Amino acid sequence: MKKEKRIIQVIVKSGLITWVLLLLIWQIGSLFYSDDFLPGPFTTFAGAGKLVASGDLFRDILISMQRVLKGWLLGILFAIPAGLCIGHFKKIGAIFEPFLNFFRFVPAIGFITLFLMWFGVGEKSKVALIFYAVIFPVMINTIAGVRTVDDALIEASESLGADGAKTFFTVIIPSAVPNIFTGVRLGLSGAIICIVAAEMLAASEGIGYLIYTSRLYYKTDWIFIGIFTLGIIGFLADRLLQFVGRKALKRFGVR
Repeated sequence: MKKEKRIIQVIVKSGLITWVLLLLIWQIGSLFYSDDFLPGPFTTFAGAGKLVASGDLFRDILISMQRVLKGWLLGILFAIPAGLCIGHFKKIGAIFEPFLNFFRFVPAIGFITLFLMWFGVGEKSKVALIFYAVIFPVMINTIAGVRTVDDALIEASESLGADGAKTFFTVIIPSAVPNIFTGVRLGLSGAIICIVAAEMLAASEGIGYLIYTSRLYYKTDWIFIGIFTLGIIGFLADRLLQFVGRKALKRFGVR
């Protein structure tokens, strides 16, 4: 009896029941509509099987993830140092924070036309759009991490004879790592979300292109496949990032 209860608890905690209910509701709902409007789970899975067998789905995933990775890494490399400087140096913060607080409310999709004009229809415009979507969550969390460092730690470091630079690198940055890591995770989700917009208007391959062009062929099941693929990729990527963060940054308080 105890073993059965444990199994039930594991199933409930895993969220399996939620997914089963969702699939059941989806299947029931699809019975009242055509496949062009709302394909059921079985129709969608069959469509996914065809895309996998042809190799198109894996090719689109690989291309989209390459774009996401480039934009995400470039965003991190820019946003973390910029956030550290804006958060720590008051004069730099006074100059650049108004721009940050203005542009962070402008969505990346608003720059699609401009980026196409400036960078062309190739990879640069897509990476630039993802870069834009990444830098703000990373930068804002970095600034917050710097500004929430315990003053007692800074005072203790200075009382031991550490100058400003040493305090910055040995106290402030290590203390801000958990916030920075949170920003990096949010930046990854922003990059994956943005890839759909980037590939909808200027691409011939990728998950966003698959979702956008499916409407032309009334392949609604392909749209569902693209949506689920992005969700699965994002979920797995975040779990992998969390695992790496816990292992590599545990001493900084990342859990």
